[in-house]
Amino acid sequence: MKRFLQAHATHPDWRFALAMVQPQLEAQSLGGGGRPVCEPTLGWLYLTDHYASEAEALLAELQRHWPGVAWVGAVGVGVAASGVEYFDEPALSVMLAELSTADFRVFSGARPLGPVGRFAAHTAQVHADPATPDLAELVADMAERTATGYLFGGLAAARTRTLHIADGVLQGGLSGVAFSSEVALVSRVTQGCQPVGRTRRISASTDNVVTALDGEPALDCLLADLGAAGREPREVLPQLRQTLVGLTDPAERSDGSRSAQRGAFGPDTRVRHLVGLDPARRGVVVSDLAPEGLELAFCQRHAEAARRDLVRICAEIREELAPEELPLSATLPAGGAGEAPESGIAGAVYVSCSGRGGPHFGAPSAELQIVRRALGDVPLAGFFAGGEIARHHVYGYTGVLTVFRA
Repeated sequence: MKRFLQAHATHPDWRFALAMVQPQLEAQSLGGGGRPVCEPTLGWLYLTDHYASEAEALLAELQRHWPGVAWVGAVGVGVAASGVEYFDEPALSVMLAELSTADFRVFSGARPLGPVGRFAAHTAQVHADPATPDLAELVADMAERTATGYLFGGLAAARTRTLHIADGVLQGGLSGVAFSSEVALVSRVTQGCQPVGRTRRISASTDNVVTALDGEPALDCLLADLGAAGREPREVLPQLRQTLVGLTDPAERSDGSRSAQRGAFGPDTRVRHLVGLDPARRGVVVSDLAPEGLELAFCQRHAEAARRDLVRICAEIREELAPEELPLSATLPAGGAGEAPESGIAGAVYVSCSGRGGPHFGAPSAELQIVRRALGDVPLAGFFAGGEIARHHVYGYTGVLTVFRA
C-alpha cells in the first residue's frame, strides 16, 4: 500500500510554521518501535503568498530534512489540507509520498519531460505561472506528451510573488510531475457556476467577440436570459457584472448532450469572463477565443450549485474506489475522523479557484470539510489557484480533485 504523509501549519514566520510541520510528518513516518513505515520519494509543497519571498529558504530546509525527496508545488492565496483551508493568512501545506522513483518524473522548462517514449508518462500534475505567454498552448502540448492526455493542477496565485516549484523555485512557464501507469489515480472537475439560460451554438464571431447565437444577436440572447429583453444594457449593469460565459466544444463532450439544459455544467465546460459588449453589432466580448461552432451558455456563480457539484464528484470518486461488496457506510470513518483505508485512497490533491473556499461556501473551511466528509480523513494537500488545469484545458471557478489509489 502506498503511504502518504501530510501536515500543515500557520504562523507569521515560515520557520515556526515549518517547525510545526516537521514533527507531524516524522511521527506519521514511524511505526511501532520507531521503525520507518514510509520512506518518501515525492513531496508537495503549497505555501500562501505571505511566504513567497522566502520560498527558496523554505524549500531548501525541506530538502535538507528530507534528502532524496523530489518536490513540486506552488504559491496560492490560500492552501488546503484535510478538512481545513488557510485563506489569506501565512500558512503551508506539505504532503509526502512513497512512490517508486521509476514511476514519476519531475519536469520544468529547465528540465523538460522530453519526447514521448523517453519516460512513459501516463498522466501529469502541472503548476504554471498565469502570466506565461501562450499558456493554453503549453498546457495542450504537455497533455499530448501523456498517454491519456489528462493533466491536473493549477495556476499559481499571489499578490506578491508568483512562483511554482519543481526541485527549485521557478517563475514563468510551467512545471510539474509526470506519473507512469503504475501510479493509479482518479480525478474529477467540479463546477462553481450555474447557467442562467439555455445553451446555444455560436453562429457568428470574430476572435473573442460573439455576435450571433443560434442565428440570433448575442446581446439580445444575453438580455433575454437575464429577464431584461428589450431593455438597454446600462439599465441592468449590476446583473451584467455578475454574468460569466460557459464555453463548450461539442466534440469534447462526454455525454453528447447540452449540459446547461439540465441546469448544470459538465466537466467539458470552461467558464470565462464577460469582458464587454458590442452594442453596434449586438455582440458580447469574452475573455477567450470563441470560434463559431462552440456552444455558449451565460452563467453566474452559485454557492449552492457549487456545493452540490462538489458532493457529486466526491461521491463518484468514492464509488469508483470503494470495493463493490462494501456498503457505503463502511467506506466512511465514524464521525468523519480517522483514517479510512477501506476507501482505497492513499492521498489526494485538491486545487480550487481563489474565488471559492470559505468566502464562497459560506463558512471557514466549508469546501474542504465537504471533501473530508465524503472521502474520510485521508492525507490531502492543495492550494487556491488563479486558474485550474484538467485534461488539456485551463478552467476558472472550478475545483479539481485528484486521489491516488492505495
